[in-house]
Amino acid sequence: MSVAATAPDALVALSARIGADPLLVQGGGGNTSCKRDGTLWVKASGTWLAQARERDIFVPLPLEAVRAALQHQDGEARLTQLADPRALRPSIETSLHALLPHAVVAHVHAVNTIAWAVRADARARLDALLSDMNWAWVPYRRPGYPLTQAVREALSQRAADVLVLANHGLVVGAADCAGADALLAEVERRLALPQRGAAGADLARLRAVNDLNWERPSDESVDALATDAVALAIAREGALYPDHAVFLGARAAVVEPGDTLSAAVARAGIGDTAPVYALVRGAGVLVAPGLSAGAQAMLHCLALVALRLRGDEVLSYLGDEDVAALAGWEAEAYRRALARSQQARPEHPQPEH
Repeated sequence: MSVAATAPDALVALSARIGADPLLVQGGGGNTSCKRDGTLWVKASGTWLAQARERDIFVPLPLEAVRAALQHQDGEARLTQLADPRALRPSIETSLHALLPHAVVAHVHAVNTIAWAVRADARARLDALLSDMNWAWVPYRRPGYPLTQAVREALSQRAADVLVLANHGLVVGAADCAGADALLAEVERRLALPQRGAAGADLARLRAVNDLNWERPSDESVDALATDAVALAIAREGALYPDHAVFLGARAAVVEPGDTLSAAVARAGIGDTAPVYALVRGAGVLVAPGLSAGAQAMLHCLALVALRLRGDEVLSYLGDEDVAALAGWEAEAYRRALARSQQARPEHPQPEH
């Protein structure tokens, strides 16, 4: 069945548009939904919003059954059981979409919002920037049901059409797709931050240290993570938001002067988990062979965020327990596996950053 015959056309159009904007959505991140005639249309886990016009990326669920599942402690498991087991899984944020009263909901990993949401003083700063908007701050919780419970608590204090998720992203809700699109644009306008330029790669030095035959990133602007001193300091400290941890791991390998790549990778490994990218100080970035398109997109998102921070901010990183919960979560393992299985498909859009 075609996309047009299932998910509402306006939802498809909105999803494709925001999915093609790397400042809003990267790879398979972000999700959208529409409530219509008792059905919740929600993006499938691991699919790309940018492909909404070309692929059937939405899952239909009975709205009342979804909301009934949310009344139980095992709501997340109950939601999974509502979907056709032979089809794609609904988004890991389905419970969030069902909880919100709005007809249309868009959850994006907006670069500008993230650059504010990872700051220790984010709530106070956003109070000033969004003061006359109907917005709420949501403390960090693992995506999925824990995040939905945190949103429920926030909404019990005040109704909101805009949610800023600490160390995560942005959610907007509206009566229709045009309203959601307008809200996204207004938040982006208010939270826009300048992006620094950065030096390009030192290819000779990258070749000299690359004793593991790692690859270059798909987008050379990612090299800013190693050639910009502030971005390097930010990136080496750990994971700032869920997709950072899920696709890129807890730590990058950092190749210092005189190092080889193999030494840096060995030093950065945690248990049996090796880093998937390396920052060669002052020279550029190398990535593990076969790194998925989704992970490549998340690398670029990290660069875009880091180049919007000045270096004097106090940042809040995800803790080791937060990263472990994401890495060990079956729903995220499914999303990573789906990304790997689609790696060779040429219709996957590459980040245009």
